[in-house]
Amino acid sequence: MNRVELGRKFARVATNAVVSRPRLWRLFRPVMRRQFDALAPQWDEIRSPGHLAAYELALDALPSPPARALDVGTGTGDGALAIARRFPDAEVVGVDLAEAMLARAREKLPPDLAGRVGFRAADAASVPDPDESFDLVAHANMIPFFDEVARLLRPGGHALFAFSAGAETPIYVPFDRLRAELAKRGFSDFAEFDEGQTTALLARKASPA
Repeated sequence: MNRVELGRKFARVATNAVVSRPRLWRLFRPVMRRQFDALAPQWDEIRSPGHLAAYELALDALPSPPARALDVGTGTGDGALAIARRFPDAEVVGVDLAEAMLARAREKLPPDLAGRVGFRAADAASVPDPDESFDLVAHANMIPFFDEVARLLRPGGHALFAFSAGAETPIYVPFDRLRAELAKRGFSDFAEFDEGQTTALLARKASPA
């Protein structure tokens, strides 16, 4: 088994473990950081064409443009850039643990988006932003931390979870599990999207009564 395949299997094990028991993240976090730092130089080349197709369909379905959006586990920045291009007035923040990924994202940032897109290192389990800071919290192939998503989103804001190869994505959470965890935290208006191999789920955080 080669290094890439081992990494894919580790990512699936880590995802299943952390979704069930978020406290285990502290054990998996340093290994995941090293893994993605090592992958950064070739990350864009190994991504499949159209890997954000369902992610972008979900962006199209948002009922109103987000004023401020967060792309969690942004990697080399494709998700954050997709949001910024779709919503020309939005401020977009991309966060990731892997500094090498972020360095590549900053290199890719075009001058016309530099004023409203920023990339910074942060742990998805504890993003250093105040409560209710964002109208959209998006994930592409990322382990979800549901309590943190609910904390960061403004009432009426949306959470987006996308997977570039559907159930075959190494970091994958089934939609029924996503729905159940989000519903516990007051999310509703679930919508599913698929395009080719890609899938996505969109959910809205409840507004005050």
